[in-house]
Formats: sequence, C-alpha cells, structure tokens
Amino acid sequence: MAVVVGVVGPEDVVQRVIATGPASGATLQPLAYRHESETVAVVSQSRVDALLFTGVVPYTIATEAGVVDRPAMYVSYDGATLLRALVELLRLGHNVTQFSIDTLRRSEVLETLIEAKLPTDQIQVLPYRPGLNSDDIVAFHRGARAKHDTKIAISCLGSAFHLLETEMPSVRLVPSRYSIRSTLQALVLTTSGRHIGDAQVALGVIDLPEPDDALAADLTTLGGSLALLPDGRHLVVTTRGLLEQATEQFTRMPLLDHLAARHSTAYVGFGVGRTAAEAEALARRAVGRAGSIGAVAGVVSMSDDIEIVIEPTGDHAAVPRGAESLPLLARRVGLNPQTLSRMRELTATRPDGLTTQDVADHLAVQLRTARRVLKRLERAGLAVPTATQQHGRTGRPPTIYALNL
Repeated sequence: MAVVVGVVGPEDVVQRVIATGPASGATLQPLAYRHESETVAVVSQSRVDALLFTGVVPYTIATEAGVVDRPAMYVSYDGATLLRALVELLRLGHNVTQFSIDTLRRSEVLETLIEAKLPTDQIQVLPYRPGLNSDDIVAFHRGARAKHDTKIAISCLGSAFHLLETEMPSVRLVPSRYSIRSTLQALVLTTSGRHIGDAQVALGVIDLPEPDDALAADLTTLGGSLALLPDGRHLVVTTRGLLEQATEQFTRMPLLDHLAARHSTAYVGFGVGRTAAEAEALARRAVGRAGSIGAVAGVVSMSDDIEIVIEPTGDHAAVPRGAESLPLLARRVGLNPQTLSRMRELTATRPDGLTTQDVADHLAVQLRTARRVLKRLERAGLAVPTATQQHGRTGRPPTIYALNL
C-alpha cells in the first residue's frame, strides 16, 4: 500500500515539491497555506500517513503546537541551495559580497562563500531558532541594510520575502530537487517502518467475574479472534495498528465502558511485542496491573517498558482500591516518584488549574516533555482538560488542566 505524504508549506513551494515527483511507494497530497500561522490548522485537519514540511519554520510551529502525531520531516535549505541563488544573482549583475540571509546556519553560509572564493566580511546571517517569526526576519533584513549597507536580502520564509521584495532587492530561497528527493525518500522509509510496527502482534487478556456472551460483539473493532483460556479468562489476538485505532491512540477504550455496564469488575490487559510469546507475557503482566488499579481498568504494555493505563469514562469510572502511596501511583502512571512529587507541589500552587507551560517551567523541561507528563496523567484519570487560556494571547490557546494528585 502506498504511503500518503502530505506536503506542508506555501502554495508555490508545495507545488515545486510535488512537481519533483513522489518517491517510490508514495503519493503526495498538497497541504498548502497562505501564511505559516495557518500551519497548525492545516496539519490538524490532514488525513495522511506522513508529513513533509517545506522548511524548518512550519515544522517547528507544528511540533511546538503538539500536532505532529505521525512521521514528519522538513526539507533543509543547504549550502548548495544558497550557491545556486548566488550564481543566479551574479548572472543578473548583482553584488553578492554584501547581503543578509536568514534561517541557514552561519557556518554553512560562510563555508559556501569560502568555497566559491567570495568574501565573507560583509555578510549578515540570522540563523533560525524556535520562535523566530516573519516580523523578526523582516526586522533583521531591514536592520542589516540600515546598519551594514547590505545590498540584497535572501530569505527562506515566503511571508518575509513578500514584504521585503517591495523595499529592497530580495531573493527567496527554495529547496533544491536533491534535498526534496532525499528527504522524501527518508520519510517514506521511516513511515513504512512504522507501518511494519503497526503489524506487530497484540494479545489481550480479559478477566471477568462471570461469562459474557456479548464480549465477542464488543471486540469487532479489533478485527481479531477471541478464545477462552483454561483459567476462565479470555484471549484476544489482534495487531498493534488495529489496537491503536480501537483505543484512539491508546487514550480511551470503549470496551471498558461496555464491560463496566455489565460487570462489577473487569480487567483488560494488552501486550504488544515482537513475538507472540513476548506479547502474551506482556498481556498477562498488563492484566495483573489492571487488577491493582480499580474495579474496572485496562493496561497496554509494550516491549520497550512502556505501560499505558486506560480507565473507563462516564458513570463507570473505576474506583481506586484505597489511597495509593506515591511510589505505587508513580508506577501506575508511568512517571518516576520525584516527578510526581514535584507535580503535587505545582498542583498545590495552582488551585485553578495549570498549563503545559506551567509544568515545563516547574520541572525545568521542554514543552514536549511537559506534554508527555500531562498526557500520562490524563490517561491515568488524574488530569482533566477543563478550559483554555484566552486572554492576552495569540495563536492556539493553551489548555488548562485540573489535576487530582
């Protein structure tokens, strides 16, 4: 089956990438925007297997917003791209010894100029960093012209280029065909490898207090088979890909709601392994963990020592069996006790809820790590999104979480 790759970027660069042609085993779908501020919406609404960003700016915007949930890469603007632009400028009679350029690394720019035997002492470079936007880039080029008398502005960001071209001689860099092809090929290989991972065997063990004739119907979304084990429990055979779909990427398990409506207790454990034997061992461990959490609970265990706790939603949420100690709670959630202790400290100072940024600041970690912490707490039923922060902000409003620690 062909991998569907969404190409994210400004319309003209997206068309250039598509015109380059897809890699073997892939089809390309345009996901164009008019301004990079639309990146998050474009990515969130896409239904593709992988994402190819036409530059580091949209890639970083999407990554920081937490919407990159599938294999993704960006096409780099390297020294060869710059050299091709300089040759074209020379052909048109421009002075290429005094220019300003954004996004590329300074070392890469200087190395390219030295190899071309061009002077470097009057070149101004603004390397890309997270948070750098179109206004920052335009201000840099204007400042370079005013302070250093640069003759040409070279930009990798389309929105900045369109503002600059009316004020000064400007060039917009676009990725080379070689960069496009090599990045696309690497992305397709990565995505194909993930699809192979989706085919990993997943075994489930379901422990119920009495027989359940409706269980087979509940498992139709898993597309697998159901068998009765000698100890009275049920064995489910499926694949990781189907399990991810049926549990919405391991965030909720409708099966638990159905079982909670019919039984006083229900424990579901799934194991995902490289072999059937490994998956079965992980499933048995997972169902044992589920039994220690509450009256109704599910756990997914994976071979890389990851355990995801899933509890039922609605009126049948599992009731914990007594107060849990910090180490036990940490093991259930999948965080170390020190992290959980610091989260308790933070919760005490934020009675009205907290955001990902609050967690990142308190734990001194990056935003993506803070998101993972909150996601683990949410999956364990200990963090609930309650609102979004609207006032005094632009862009996507942060989610406010209420924690019960």
